[in-house]
Amino acid sequence: MRKEMSNARIRCVLVHDHVLLRQGLRRLLEDKPDLEVVSEARNAAECLRKVFEFRPDVVIADADAFGLAVSEVEMLIARESSSTRLVLLSMQEQAASPVDESHTVMEYAAARHTSVEELVKMVRRAYSRAAGDPETSSTEELQRFVAPPSSEEDPLTAREREVVKLLAEGKTVRAAATDLGLSSKTVDAHKFNLMRKLGIHNKAELVMWAIQKRVVKIPA
Repeated sequence: MRKEMSNARIRCVLVHDHVLLRQGLRRLLEDKPDLEVVSEARNAAECLRKVFEFRPDVVIADADAFGLAVSEVEMLIARESSSTRLVLLSMQEQAASPVDESHTVMEYAAARHTSVEELVKMVRRAYSRAAGDPETSSTEELQRFVAPPSSEEDPLTAREREVVKLLAEGKTVRAAATDLGLSSKTVDAHKFNLMRKLGIHNKAELVMWAIQKRVVKIPA
């Protein structure tokens, strides 16, 4: 159930790789008495961990942060917090497509042409649209998406688990290679092999597997 207190604030998480933009947007949003930014994230991996930890009302994210279709981003966030809604910011001249009724959790803003007041309205609207039906995706559909491997045995080697952990924590292949004392090509090969073993196809699915298998630690 959504907040019932009339003076409760809408809790938000900001997701963007530009620190200055995030900090500036945070100050602007927190000037509004009904908005609160509870945390920030640089990328998709951090975003999913923050959603799991804080269960925010709204995630305000760069549209390119996940590198996935909108429906897949919605499902990823819904797995961690079914009541969290999404506002995507696009740096393109126009949003890729208008929001239709099928996207009940999402608002889409063309950042270059959207004022702070318009963004605030979108956040409030996304929050309000959630009040009627917080479960916008069926449980069966979500379970099919990024399902954990059926085998009880761990299919990964110790080194592959180290690579998964670092990548799921937001490290690049180059940064993971530095931490492990390996070449970038070696880490890239480990990444390819482990993703093949797990039957996953992108970074977001890798993060979800790491969360499900507790390879990365998330605050309770």
